[in-house]
Amino acid sequence: MNTAQLKNTYLEQIAPALKKQFNYTSSMQVPVLKKIVINQGLGIATQDKKIIDVAINEISAITGQKAVATYSKKDIANFKLRKKMPIGVMVTLRRERMYEFLEKLVRVALPRIRDFKGIESKFDGQGNYTLGIDEQIIFPEINIDAVDRIQGMNITFVTSAKTDEEGYALLKAFGLPFKNAKNDK
Repeated sequence: MNTAQLKNTYLEQIAPALKKQFNYTSSMQVPVLKKIVINQGLGIATQDKKIIDVAINEISAITGQKAVATYSKKDIANFKLRKKMPIGVMVTLRRERMYEFLEKLVRVALPRIRDFKGIESKFDGQGNYTLGIDEQIIFPEINIDAVDRIQGMNITFVTSAKTDEEGYALLKAFGLPFKNAKNDK
């Protein structure tokens, strides 16, 4: 994929438009996309250790970067959970890989969701956004015949925006298909 294209689009079109829209005096005030964190919680992995290995391979294939296992911090007897047991998989994307993944997500993966009508526009109050995906099979790297269990994942977009409105404008300009256009001007 052409990562330079998305980065150049940001520098040439998105940043100047945001600077004008929010009346920034300096181009350093314009929000940027800092990183994308993909996280998959796998509580079921307490029974089967192979689930973590499969998830690491799937997330690594989707992102093009090696995923790592996340471990529990304490014992919880009700969940048969011991301290330092693998219970999830995560990967943090920055720079070129981040733009590559974002372009693939917007242009290929999201349109493959059945009955897709857009994504919710609920931000965290600091301009960051987390998108929950129910099935990993929307990504073209996943061979649907080789999948033994459908897993969801959370994709968090971390921006330098100070407000939700700025973060919304930035991610909308990158092409994320939000449902309601409440902040459009």
